[in-house]
Amino acid sequence: MNLTLAHGFTQTSRSWADVVEILTAHGLDPAGITAVDLPGHGDSAAVRADLWGSAERLVAAGSTGTLVGYSMGGRVALHAALRHRDAVERLVLIGATPGIADAAERRARRAADDALADHIEAVGVAAFIDEWLTNPLFAGLTDETAQRADRLRNSATGLSSSLRLAGTGTQEPLWNRLADIACPVLLIIGAADRKFRAVADSMAELLPDATVAVIDGAGHSAHLEQPAATVQALLDWVAERP
Repeated sequence: MNLTLAHGFTQTSRSWADVVEILTAHGLDPAGITAVDLPGHGDSAAVRADLWGSAERLVAAGSTGTLVGYSMGGRVALHAALRHRDAVERLVLIGATPGIADAAERRARRAADDALADHIEAVGVAAFIDEWLTNPLFAGLTDETAQRADRLRNSATGLSSSLRLAGTGTQEPLWNRLADIACPVLLIIGAADRKFRAVADSMAELLPDATVAVIDGAGHSAHLEQPAATVQALLDWVAERP
C-alpha cells in the first residue's frame, strides 16, 4: 500500500514521524510512504499555491494509492481526490472540512485569515506559534505532541502566504461535489473534537462510500494525540477495502 501524507497549517512533513514509525512497525514499506511539505511550509516555504495548485503538487509528489490529509492537508487532499480520481484509490481525512457553505461567513473568515496573515508577518513565527497553540482545538496536545520545534522551521512569509492563498476563507465550498468522490473515504475525528465530528457526520451523508472513525482520548489532532489508535483505525479500514 502506498500512502501520501499531507500535514496541517504550521506543520511540516516531519509532523508525521510517529505515524510513519507505527506504520512501518505494522509491516508497511517505508519506501511506499511519502510525507509532503505543502506550499508555504517546511522545504516548500517559498512555494506559493492555492488549494487546487497545492493539490496538483501533492499528487505529483506521491503515487497512486491512499491519500491522507489532516486539517489544511485534508482540504488539499479533498481537492486532489476531486481532480485526480485515477491517482487516489482511498481518501483519509483527519479533522477536515469541505469549506464554509455560507457566503457571508466565508467572507468574514477570509478577512480574518488575511488579518492573521498580517499578524504573523508583524510578530514573527515564534510568537505566532505560541499563540496558535493556545487555540482550544489544540487543547489535547502536550509540549511533546505539539511539535513546536518543527513548526518553528516555517517562515512568517510562508505561513502568511498559505493563509492568504489556501485558507478556509478562500476555499470554494465543496459540499455539493462530495457525491462525485467515488473512492472510499475514511473520516477520522477525535472524540473531543465536537465541531469537526458534526462536519464529518454531515460529509458522510453526502459521500458515496464513507466511514467515520472516532478516536478516543483525542481532539482535533487525533494523529498527534493518539497516533497508535489513529494508525490502527486506518489499517482496519484499509483491510476492509483491499
